[in-house]
Amino acid sequence: MNGAESDIDSWQEARLIPTSGINGGEEQERRATSALLAVMASVKEFGRALTQPLGAPAGTVQTFIEVPFPHGDRKVYPDGLIRVRRGQREWTALVEVKTGTTPLDPAQLETYLDVARGRGFDALLTISNQIAPTAGQHPTPLDRRRTRSVALHHYSWSQVLTEAVVQREHRGVADPDQAWILGELIRYLEHDRSGALEFDDMGRDWVAVREAVLDGTLRPTDPGTTEVANRFDALLRFAGLKLGRRLGTDVVPLRTRKEQADPALRAAGLVSTLASSGTLTGVLRIPQAVGALTVTTDLRAGRVICHIDVEAPRVGRPVTRVNWLVRQLGSAPDTLRVEVFTAHTRASVSAELLGRVRAEPDRLVLDPSREIRGFRLALELPLGPKRGRGKGGFADSVLFAIETFYADVIQSLRSWTAKAAKPPLLRQDSHDEPVAERLVASSLSSQDGPEPAPARIPAPARPIDQLNREAVTWTVTLPGPRGPSRREIRRLVTGIEGQDEEGWYADPDRQGQLRWWNGTGWSEYVYEVQAVGGPGLL
Repeated sequence: MNGAESDIDSWQEARLIPTSGINGGEEQERRATSALLAVMASVKEFGRALTQPLGAPAGTVQTFIEVPFPHGDRKVYPDGLIRVRRGQREWTALVEVKTGTTPLDPAQLETYLDVARGRGFDALLTISNQIAPTAGQHPTPLDRRRTRSVALHHYSWSQVLTEAVVQREHRGVADPDQAWILGELIRYLEHDRSGALEFDDMGRDWVAVREAVLDGTLRPTDPGTTEVANRFDALLRFAGLKLGRRLGTDVVPLRTRKEQADPALRAAGLVSTLASSGTLTGVLRIPQAVGALTVTTDLRAGRVICHIDVEAPRVGRPVTRVNWLVRQLGSAPDTLRVEVFTAHTRASVSAELLGRVRAEPDRLVLDPSREIRGFRLALELPLGPKRGRGKGGFADSVLFAIETFYADVIQSLRSWTAKAAKPPLLRQDSHDEPVAERLVASSLSSQDGPEPAPARIPAPARPIDQLNREAVTWTVTLPGPRGPSRREIRRLVTGIEGQDEEGWYADPDRQGQLRWWNGTGWSEYVYEVQAVGGPGLL
């Protein structure tokens, strides 16, 4: 091996979209725009993933950069233009891009809206590191009259990166070369010099608002409170994008219909709770999870709380329902708080840490006569006070709590589902086949008198001595559920009472036989077991 080959590990690999040579914000913005639009046109799945939510048809994507348009006595140059054609339909949007910490310019956006309206274009798409607090809301307030004929859309760079990762890693790209091109875009956007930043801080008013909360002097009308509330919602959206990037699905904040129609209502509610209790709360919807993830930050206590509500099984004793939950929390920490909700109550009736519940499940059952309807699982972690990212930062502590709670708690939970009821078996007609004398039941039949006799279940085909060493006599005629297992027969001798799930249990009305419990009540099927000799079932 020569000297050149020995140094190959230190060589920089050639990239399709290099990050070297970026000198200043203009070059950073131009390169990011050109790279994104080129990949949108080259990788059709990615291009459609970004354009179809904006109203574009599923057609061929064409992209252009710095297209000149006359506007009054001058020319304007939007950063890009996207055109999608399918058949006779055509959809066109202007594109304005910002990188780094540069915000979108309202005057510039109004100019481009005028150009788009004059040209008959469909939309204006903006891309920057600004994250709108609510989906569908633009981070730059503009006169609504300008968007009557031209739609205004916004993507954050975090959202673009998430779409790229989900498309490549989870949804898939049919062509291997196109998949490699999309991977090069992901590599570029994840580089610090690309200008595609993640959520950076809680805003310039964070420290003043935080101190007023700690002092108990914050009022809803104080300057900066609305901006902090909007930054918190933006943080939740970023947390959803980041978690969805790893899960390959859309994790989005939940909003009421009124909040979706008027985002100002959501901000007003956050400001009110921040001033009254010092808390900020949001909810994330995770597809296929057992429930929504609620995040509450308590600035006064310095804690962030993540919780999820889980519906309890509809059958079984209270302790059985608690055990059903505990079995699913094998990787959860002992500090996880478990709360119990019973029927006809809104507040929890009991709460214990998971470590204690694992050792004594009945600690959560204060009244066995009350039916457990649901559980709440909550995990508290320290909340960072700092405005920016990094150790001790508010944003990083919230992101860490969300990912930890999902990994340790949510992803192992499964919803309870009732077992399907077994259909009844057809009764065999007596004239089809003669019944052996040894199988004829000596007990009364439903045809012999007004009181029907309990149905009998066929004995197992295997020899009795395989079940146990003693001789057992089985009295059986009609078909029905399966025969009892050895464990179920043991219940008759040991005297175990109570039933949790569908199966054979000691008949409460007659000693020496088993009766079938269908999950909700006793059935007519019974098993008679008579020990002739030998030791009892162990």
